[in-house]
Amino acid sequence: MAIIINIYYSGKDGNAKKFAQEMVSSGIVSDIRAEDGNIGYEYFFPMDDEETVLLIDSWDDQYSIDAHHASPMMAKITKLREKYGLHMRVERYVSDETGIPAADRAFIKE
Repeated sequence: MAIIINIYYSGKDGNAKKFAQEMVSSGIVSDIRAEDGNIGYEYFFPMDDEETVLLIDSWDDQYSIDAHHASPMMAKITKLREKYGLHMRVERYVSDETGIPAADRAFIKE
C-alpha cells in the first residue's frame, strides 16, 4: 500500500513557483526523497492557474509520513511556506493494491 498526498500550494505574484524552486535549489527536496519510506516527491504546474503548484508526495505507509512530519525537515518547509505566504489544499489517496483494471488498460499506451 502506498499513500499519495496531493498538496496544492497557492499564493500571489508567482510565490508558489518561487517556493517550489527554493525547495529544489536549497536541497530540501533531495533530502526528502532520501528519507526512508519516500516513494516520490514531485512538483507540477497547472496550465490554467499561474498561482498554484501541485506537489505529489508519495510514501510507503503512515509510519513513514509520521517520521517525516516529526523530522527537522518540517520546520524548514514551514518556514519557506510562511516566507512565500502560501495557502494549502490537501488530498490524500491510498493506492489500489489490485492495480489498473483490465477494462481501463485498453486506454493506456505504454
